[in-house]
Amino acid sequence: MRKPKIFSSKTFIFSVPAEPASTKENNCLSAAKACNLNDTCKKYRSAYINPCTSRVSASEVCNKRKCHKALRQFFDKVPTKYSYGMLFCSCPAGDQMACAERRRQTIVPICSYEDKDKPNCLSLQNTCKTNYICRSRLADFLSSCQPEVRSISGCLRENYADCLLSYSGLIGTVMTPNYVRSSGISLSPWCDCSSSGNSKPDCDKFAEFFTNNRCLRNAIQAFGNGTDVGVWQPQPPIQPTVESSITRKGKAWTNSVLDELTDVNQLGANSDSYHVCGTFQVQNLVSNQTAKAAFCP
Repeated sequence: MRKPKIFSSKTFIFSVPAEPASTKENNCLSAAKACNLNDTCKKYRSAYINPCTSRVSASEVCNKRKCHKALRQFFDKVPTKYSYGMLFCSCPAGDQMACAERRRQTIVPICSYEDKDKPNCLSLQNTCKTNYICRSRLADFLSSCQPEVRSISGCLRENYADCLLSYSGLIGTVMTPNYVRSSGISLSPWCDCSSSGNSKPDCDKFAEFFTNNRCLRNAIQAFGNGTDVGVWQPQPPIQPTVESSITRKGKAWTNSVLDELTDVNQLGANSDSYHVCGTFQVQNLVSNQTAKAAFCP
């Protein structure tokens, strides 16, 4: 008879957070320990911790380019059970500050997120648009996390999985978002809207897509608390019994997009390519509107 494994008191067994945030358990600490117990998560976490914490010179705290690349690989390769567990963990009411800071430190913000100067958000957006990876991921985020006040979930597309996937896809780009230093869920890229001049309304609107986005906030809360699981879990694609002319046109359009991506990858434009349109991975079913939004450089 196979003997059960006996774990020492130092070993922590992790499961996806399923308790409300009011409990005393620090889910963010649990998620970090769970990552260390998983070979894949531990491997890719170590791979980004090193470049994100190694000082380059007296004036450079790290090699940001290498740090960003390693972070993209972490969120691309590690199962969401572990990567999301660390990034979207809930914090108990009695331990907000320490828990929230651990969650904020997940991506080593001093290297991957912060910088000497805080640029204008519209300038940062323009910088993002000059890079293929950042441009496509930002387009996917703006599409997948679009809020809707009339929706119960708060999301226009009623899908938390798409929103969380596209948000995590921004990490490791110049548009890398993170939690700001405050209790609760408050997120922002490293930018502000000072010195916007006549463009301030546009800048504020862009910044608020992060800082005041009901869809994104609800998606993070739902995952962290283990509630509304059906809204963020992947849904199986609908299999039509008869292929209509519209379906055939959709397939042809999708194939042309994939062919275009293949050509780009062969040119070496995206050597560590991310599944640009997150919904391809999550649902395997993409509407014309979704795909056009994701592939709209």
